[in-house]
Amino acid sequence: MALFGTDGVRGLANGPLTADLALTLAQATAVVLGQGRIAEARKATGKRLTAVVARDPRVSGHFISAAVAAGLASSGVDVLDAGVLPTPAAAFLVSDIDADFGVMISASHNPAPDNGIKIFARGGVKLPDLVEKRIEEAMTGPKLLPTGGAVGRISRFADAEDRYVVHLLASMHTPLRGLHVVLDCAHGAASGVSPETFRDAGAKVTVIGADPDGVNINEGVGSTHTDVLVAEVLRTGADLGIAHDGDADRCLAVDADGRVIDGDQIMAILAVSMKERGLLHENTLVATVMSNLGLHRAMEANGIRLETTGVGDRYVLERMNEGKFSLGGEQSGHVIMSEYATTGDGLLTGLHLAAEVVRQRKPLSELAKIMTVFPQVLLNVKGVERSRATDPDVLEAVAAAEAELGDAGRVLLRPSGTEQLVRVMVEAASENTAYKVAERLAEVVRATAE
Repeated sequence: MALFGTDGVRGLANGPLTADLALTLAQATAVVLGQGRIAEARKATGKRLTAVVARDPRVSGHFISAAVAAGLASSGVDVLDAGVLPTPAAAFLVSDIDADFGVMISASHNPAPDNGIKIFARGGVKLPDLVEKRIEEAMTGPKLLPTGGAVGRISRFADAEDRYVVHLLASMHTPLRGLHVVLDCAHGAASGVSPETFRDAGAKVTVIGADPDGVNINEGVGSTHTDVLVAEVLRTGADLGIAHDGDADRCLAVDADGRVIDGDQIMAILAVSMKERGLLHENTLVATVMSNLGLHRAMEANGIRLETTGVGDRYVLERMNEGKFSLGGEQSGHVIMSEYATTGDGLLTGLHLAAEVVRQRKPLSELAKIMTVFPQVLLNVKGVERSRATDPDVLEAVAAAEAELGDAGRVLLRPSGTEQLVRVMVEAASENTAYKVAERLAEVVRATAE
């Protein structure tokens, strides 16, 4: 089984993800990413390679980041320890200081017992599959292991947070003066930096979910538990709320009436604004096949081309890089603004969404009307081979369902990339219709497996 998943290496800390594995993975990373023209030129002048290491506040991040730093330093790489910072901050810092690569210790929206290791190449970009495979293979090969003065140094990246905050504020076209924002930091990596940045941008800020103790990350708060944010926005009478996940690469929002605004709606608002201001390259938005039919309709109505990719922000990024597109993301709130970031950035997204409320002098609820959200039902048919998604009987049933829904709905069957199941997604004009069609298709998938 491959070590790397869709977003780095992830697993139960001290289960499959041990200190030994983290150290060996870091050493292999130094071997593979320490190659190439720029790296070799640096080494030829006697300079050591440099890596940025950051983590979210979960307690296992201490020993995993220590193991990663040890593995890199033992390979002759100088390590700049940025401490607790969001994943997009780590990616930005790699680019900002021209580091050779970076490592983020986080399991994103997963519960505290899990953790993960994400690796960024030069420029703060995610690794392609081929490079991840080479790193995995290098884990069983020879290590660099320099001696004497050639070993790496580990030092504190003292101004890491300041650099990131300055970068975020410099990206903004409109200050947030007069806006009251509630921030839910998921007891995660954004707990310190997000409130600071929104206040510096001019907003009045109310903060929840910003007391990390190492084990409460994502626990009942954040982008996967927006009910707490909804209640606080309504209680305080705030203009809007912003929800991050544990490593703050996601952003969901809540309007003043307590309605959740998802990633599709956020992208619709930003895409139309960017088009109006001449900032949407090729008038194109990139999203995944799971994005709501309402996003397709909204983009068509506003003269914006919508390109779709497979599920996963890495595939969105790949297509954005190929076409040099400026905006893309996922319904889950991974929104990528390529002028300012190489990955999803929940703080950047939240700041720019809030800035639109101020710039357009409209409440978020009004801005969100640009897109009508079609009811979406997702059913997981477990215990069936993933190939069932392309069974002739299943394809026939899908075609019949699509004909029944017409322009008022959409059907998507997708085999899971990690589990033995098939996902059935149906959108329709009503939730009742979507559920009935999804149930019917799920039964066909089950029947073909018997």
